[in-house]
Amino acid sequence: MSDKSNAPLLDDYVFKRTFTRDDPNGILKDFLEAILKIKLKNVQVLNAEIPKDILNEKGSVLDIRAELDNKRLVDIEMQVQDKGNISKRSTVYMSKNIATQIKTSEDYKLLKPSIVINILNFNRYKRNSYHSIAHMKFEKTSEEAYVDLGYKKEDQLATNVLEMHFIELPKFVKKNPEIKNKLDEWLWLIVGREDKVEMSKLDNPEVKKAMKLVDEIMADPKEREIIEARAMAKFNYDSAVAYAKETGMKEGKKQRHRGEQKRK
Repeated sequence: MSDKSNAPLLDDYVFKRTFTRDDPNGILKDFLEAILKIKLKNVQVLNAEIPKDILNEKGSVLDIRAELDNKRLVDIEMQVQDKGNISKRSTVYMSKNIATQIKTSEDYKLLKPSIVINILNFNRYKRNSYHSIAHMKFEKTSEEAYVDLGYKKEDQLATNVLEMHFIELPKFVKKNPEIKNKLDEWLWLIVGREDKVEMSKLDNPEVKKAMKLVDEIMADPKEREIIEARAMAKFNYDSAVAYAKETGMKEGKKQRHRGEQKRK
């Protein structure tokens, strides 16, 4: 993958600040249209604020929640490190989108579809695709359950209100596609390939606008202080986890050794 210093949008803080700092009907709208392959009229960000625990690597969540045309709810998250929990995290975000609606509406017909978009700086799924889309689908009908009701084409989706996107950036880089559409433009910007980005900004004014916002964020002393403090918090947290794991493994070996000595 690209060096993170050349790809600031891989930082979840920079990613959120960039896409929520501007009018959401600008770069965020363009970005979502590229991923979802739909035309949007209005995008409203629901959580533009930065969490109070921003410097707590374990606690802070920097996702972007938005409402699309008052018809869909979407949650976007940048994940740089594979912690083995992305499928469960996505399920939690989707559940929150659903639960917040149920509290305010008794009519389930008014339930808005929930979309979760995960941008991953690692490969997670054994799939030959850098952009995978998942829905809740029915399994293949078993012989025991089969009933001939004359359906030539069976329903495939159990519900149309759940949708997950997984964009695995290393796969995108490996494919190394030429810029043919908006999604190519945005993904090359995120991974920081300068030659591709230069081409993208010529074709897409929203990409150019996003580049300017990133430069402003990276040049702002207060923003840099937060970015560097978060990086240090992450380093300290990862170091503590690694130390605890190493200490636990050593203690486990000692206990096994003592057990073997007793048996002798």
